[in-house]
Amino acid sequence: MSKPTILAFSGSLRAESFNQSLVQVAARGAENAGAEVTVISLRDYPLPLFDEDLESAKGLPENALKLKALFERADGLLIASPEYNSSLTAALKNAVDWVSRPASKDEGALASLAGKYAGIMAASPGGLGGLRGLVHLRAILSNIAITVLPDQHAVSSAHEVIKDGTLSDERQRKKVEGIGAKLAETLAKLAD
Repeated sequence: MSKPTILAFSGSLRAESFNQSLVQVAARGAENAGAEVTVISLRDYPLPLFDEDLESAKGLPENALKLKALFERADGLLIASPEYNSSLTAALKNAVDWVSRPASKDEGALASLAGKYAGIMAASPGGLGGLRGLVHLRAILSNIAITVLPDQHAVSSAHEVIKDGTLSDERQRKKVEGIGAKLAETLAKLAD
């Protein structure tokens, strides 16, 4: 039996992102549970704002095609979403919008996304840890045929517990690793 494959990334473009560190913790949990995990940074795939006129004139941008290929190879997603003004980031929404588009006339709607499973989490310096943004992320993913696992976690006061890419709070680290592990276990059961 092949290992479940998971694509892990955050919605942040910051070099020292708390959420990029957080998704790496979840990725370790998934790997320890037997999954093959690819961790990427959206910063490495710059995209123009989604624009149907641009899409009609030039097709999908090269980085959108690269992201689509990564999504297509993955059975599941681990996403850490910063909270910007009580919602998810423009970079994350824009990436999802581009990946959702068909690359050819033969490709079905949401072909790169539909049927996937996702684990979500957030980290923020604020007191709610990005929780409000996860509500919007869950709604968007669910509406594009991605099953979002019920367990999620929001790390508040992230600047105090995430330093140098490490989540120092053991209880929270176990919860985040558990999201990755649960996703890996769910995907493995579905493959049986």
